[in-house]
Amino acid sequence: MDWLTSLLTWLLASAVIAVAAFALLLVWIFFRYVGIIMRIFQEKPIFIIPRGEPLPEAEDVTFPTRDGLLLCGSYLRTGRPRRRGVILFGTEFGSNRWSCYPYCRGLLAAGFDIFTFEFRNCGDSEGLPDYEPLQWVTDYEVEDVRSAIRYLRSRADADPRGIGFFGVSRGGSAGLIAAASEPYIRCVVTDGAFATISTMVPYMQKWVSLYSLRWNMYRYFPRWIYVLAAQMALWRLSRQRRCQFPSLERAIAQIAPRPLLMIHGGNDTYIRPEWARELFARAGQPKELWIVEGAKHNQAVQIAGEEYQERICQFFLTHLGGGRKTRLDLPQPVETG
Repeated sequence: MDWLTSLLTWLLASAVIAVAAFALLLVWIFFRYVGIIMRIFQEKPIFIIPRGEPLPEAEDVTFPTRDGLLLCGSYLRTGRPRRRGVILFGTEFGSNRWSCYPYCRGLLAAGFDIFTFEFRNCGDSEGLPDYEPLQWVTDYEVEDVRSAIRYLRSRADADPRGIGFFGVSRGGSAGLIAAASEPYIRCVVTDGAFATISTMVPYMQKWVSLYSLRWNMYRYFPRWIYVLAAQMALWRLSRQRRCQFPSLERAIAQIAPRPLLMIHGGNDTYIRPEWARELFARAGQPKELWIVEGAKHNQAVQIAGEEYQERICQFFLTHLGGGRKTRLDLPQPVETG
């Protein structure tokens, strides 16, 4: 039995060495790269953010968040005699609530009321003095969506059946996370939505290949090493910025059995279509992914034109408006500046 004892001793020693090596790897990653990841993570992308002009027919309101802020919103009523439903709109990062119109003009014409609002620290809404929003979703943006939902439920004209949600980029991601635990949202449309970790990891692999002299070694690292480094960076950022970065990867699986339509630009160089497909794969049925060929990030509404209006209208008519399609008399697009 001496050989068995020796084998067990060798296996135990090997396991201890492997655990120690793994712990050293974690420490090395933490001190060598987490600070770099944090710095790059907080850099804001450079692109033109669309902003709209106020619509005179809108009903401007304010509503509270649970942490005591007042957010600004606008309620747009359909011009049709009978309302088919209410849709909450989530704006993209840095935009204002009036940017909803190019996305929602068809919905207004089809019989839907639209409620659009501005997240904290944006537009006319109040902000936290020590909080600087980024393009990544935090628990603050998710709370703002939930606050808008509570406001819509409190209105005298609230729809007891529930509402739809339509969000762009970060606004779409925040809405998906909120919808995971908000059954009052009956169906969801997003355009350019993205998850945090699933977006960070490909960028990290790209940065390493471009800037590290040890790329020949790092390219053999499994994906979970990059995921772990990203999680370490988010943990430190959460403590530094006093907020949390919720997981859309987990939340999107909880949308089903409510219907989901994800729209994404085929030429999106910020959030690549393959990342959208990976996120879409995590969702349950019923779901639909529409890749708009030739569209860059948040440009599908311009590239697809009237087809864009038709598709989102028919989605909401089917899943929120009683299942009856209608002829759409679409108003002309309005220039935004």
